[in-house]
Amino acid sequence: MKIGELAQAADTAVETIRFYEREKLLPEPARTSSNYRTYGPEHVERLTFIRHCRSLDMALDEIRSLLRFKDAPDDNCAGVNDLLDQHIGHVAERIRELRALESQLKALRQRCCEADATSSCGILKELSSDSPRLPARGATHRHVHGTH
Repeated sequence: MKIGELAQAADTAVETIRFYEREKLLPEPARTSSNYRTYGPEHVERLTFIRHCRSLDMALDEIRSLLRFKDAPDDNCAGVNDLLDQHIGHVAERIRELRALESQLKALRQRCCEADATSSCGILKELSSDSPRLPARGATHRHVHGTH
């Protein structure tokens, strides 16, 4: 199948497929005599696997690791368990960060309880303040910066 057919079969944009190829997550496709890429069922299966991992908010490096395990079916899967445990920890940390963010936003929302002129809006004043009175949000610790 051609790239458009793969895209349709896996419900994935063509540019996303090309990105995964550049990132070496998808194997190099065969080429026709006219230099068109040709894909097989193994590409659909691998792309489906990658998309499922992405739906679980896994980073590309995590997916690479899982694909290495997948490509070595006789190896021990303890590393898969370890990777998932680490990812669960990252998700738990992000949940804590989002809860702190929610608290900050709720505190900010309390700065303006009634609709009035924007010149007296407590939210806008707080956001313009040099020294915010809201609790400082801790530094975020994403497991792989720039991948999500």
